[in-house]
Amino acid sequence: MFPITSSDKYKNQRVAVFIDVQNLYHSAKALYQKRVNFKELLDSSVGQRQLIRAFAYVVRTKTGEEKPFFEALENLGIDMRVKDLQEYYGGMKKADWDVGIAVDAIKTSEIVDVIVLASGDGDYVPLVEYLKNQGRRVEVMAFGRSTSSKLKEVTDDFVDLDENPKKFLLKG
Repeated sequence: MFPITSSDKYKNQRVAVFIDVQNLYHSAKALYQKRVNFKELLDSSVGQRQLIRAFAYVVRTKTGEEKPFFEALENLGIDMRVKDLQEYYGGMKKADWDVGIAVDAIKTSEIVDVIVLASGDGDYVPLVEYLKNQGRRVEVMAFGRSTSSKLKEVTDDFVDLDENPKKFLLKG
């Protein structure tokens, strides 16, 4: 058996995609003042392989202004995981999906060959290492300039969205 290299993507591979929407949203906004093209992200993450499940982890605000965005993701066939934005005394706001993404990735890893994590958050390094130790191929897609160097180092394949921003960002 030959070891899988970073460029080996086979049609018979079963893929699950986990999209950390907040991480990508804030990176795209900070780096380019644009929004992520999630359709292109999903299509590129799967390629010619077999998509088993795709999850988007999102945050709901009190205003509900994100509802059309959520519907657009659902129309792409992406399963939504929604958490309400927590507002604390003093104005601090928080909605962290790290544990939820990790739990879903571990549970789903039993039925797939490849986990694609769309996030540059270094908190996922232990998750990537665990999944790889379970025999899963782990690929990360994120904006390289805002991605943890350790995360890039531990993944089987890092797809740098900065290398083709026109492809992965919405126009306008």
